[in-house]
Amino acid sequence: MALKKINPIETVAWRKLQEHYQDIKEKKMVDMFQEDGERVNKFHVEWDKFYLDYSKNRLDDTTKKLLLELCEEVDLKDAIQKQFRGEVINATENRAVAHTRLRAQQKTKEVEAALEKMKVFSEKLIGGDWKGATGKSIQHVVNIGVGGSDLGSQMVLDALAAYQNQLQVHFVSNIDGDHVNEVLKKIDAERTVFIVVSKSFSTQETLSNATTIKNWLIDKGFTEKDINQHFVAVSACNEKAKNFGILEENIFPMWDWVGGRFSLWSAVGLAICCGIGYQNFTEMLDGARKMDEHFEKNSFDQNIPVLLALISIWYNNFFLTETEAVIPYSQYLQKFIPYLQQGVMESNGKNIDRSGKKVSYQTGNVIWGEPGTNAQHAFFQLIHQGTKLVPCDFIGFNNSVHGNKGHHHKLMANFFAQTQAFLSGKSQATIEEEIKELSLEEQERIKAYKCFEGNKPTNTLLIERLTPETLGSLLAMYEHKLFVQGIIWNIYSYDQWGVELGKQLASKIYQQLETREINTDLDASTRRLLQQFLTK
Repeated sequence: MALKKINPIETVAWRKLQEHYQDIKEKKMVDMFQEDGERVNKFHVEWDKFYLDYSKNRLDDTTKKLLLELCEEVDLKDAIQKQFRGEVINATENRAVAHTRLRAQQKTKEVEAALEKMKVFSEKLIGGDWKGATGKSIQHVVNIGVGGSDLGSQMVLDALAAYQNQLQVHFVSNIDGDHVNEVLKKIDAERTVFIVVSKSFSTQETLSNATTIKNWLIDKGFTEKDINQHFVAVSACNEKAKNFGILEENIFPMWDWVGGRFSLWSAVGLAICCGIGYQNFTEMLDGARKMDEHFEKNSFDQNIPVLLALISIWYNNFFLTETEAVIPYSQYLQKFIPYLQQGVMESNGKNIDRSGKKVSYQTGNVIWGEPGTNAQHAFFQLIHQGTKLVPCDFIGFNNSVHGNKGHHHKLMANFFAQTQAFLSGKSQATIEEEIKELSLEEQERIKAYKCFEGNKPTNTLLIERLTPETLGSLLAMYEHKLFVQGIIWNIYSYDQWGVELGKQLASKIYQQLETREINTDLDASTRRLLQQFLTK
């Protein structure tokens, strides 16, 4: 059965939330803490290796109660059950959304077979048993893909760099020829395996880069037969992959029921297997499975993805914040934000609801951020003293990967201090005490600029340590968060029609660039830009 079609703004809970917002919108969080000594106990969740504190938010018991009532009115429980049963909830593309099957305790035979194939291949490469055309073992793996066939694997390998083996994994994604050429400079052709990742095996960026690399090998004297030992594919179109020159036994499966931005758990994550080993890959799957079970089975008032989604909706739809920042206090997670941007904004950037009507309320969130403490020296100024309200997720770890306590305590001191500063700010009285030794003229000149209003909302997520397992749980947590938001907003989170139009137009413009004949039916701006490009 399809997802239910319930307009959220027509629910009783939404109307009550609008009324409640008028009562709470100017309230100070520091006052809420003073008024309720149990606030921290009420607004936190402990689960497995995760501790979520959401007490530093502009909400109270009534807010939480009404948001949970909203879940009931849109029948969130039914939607969650439909997803985990693998029903066709991606209605516009007539597809199931079943990426959770990839990490389930009881996997299907096709998933088990794919995992076994990934295990055998990655262990051959890591163990030196896979030889290139000249008989040399493999040192480099190059993943050729774009979007969901690239970003997830890159992010995971960055995040788990401490677990990487001797294989050097590189990524080619952009159709920019400079990108592929820079990667080719770093590798030894005789000791490299290329993984072409494309569901259709016709994605322009991926096929262009794969063809360029294939020609590069041929220019170095490799034969078509030699190519077999240096190329594998992850695709749903075996025939096209074979026509490219890849042996059928070296083609790994992709399935319609796994969306690209949720596919790193599948054979699309083959580069991850190669870089950190199959055991670590499966530990990541186990971590995601644990979060799946938490999401599916826990009551909503103690359900981390549900609570995060509700808080996000509270700010997006009632405070009209539009953006939210994610600040991981780990340099390993530097690619985590771009990964989230793809997952969240490609999923929930929709203005048509499940009834085919244009929505009259905000959907989606603009996701942005940077690891701390770097972020503190960049955009925190805007959050602290700017004119925009920016809810933030702070992600920190109790223990560092390498165990340097001195560095880690300094890092985490900043982590805790920033959420405290966002909460409390700095009062006029505190400032006056700080500057009382200055002249009256100097005091008047600077005291307004030193003021921090505070009352800036944050979620604080503390995780035991960054490991394959906890990373898997973290990624699944944000997957389920965006799912909940999409259900409440009455949109289809799992299609991506907005990606297609630019591709279609690019194909037409490419032909015009090749023939140097510009179509007269183009808009005046694009026509002039093409003329300018072709004259240089």
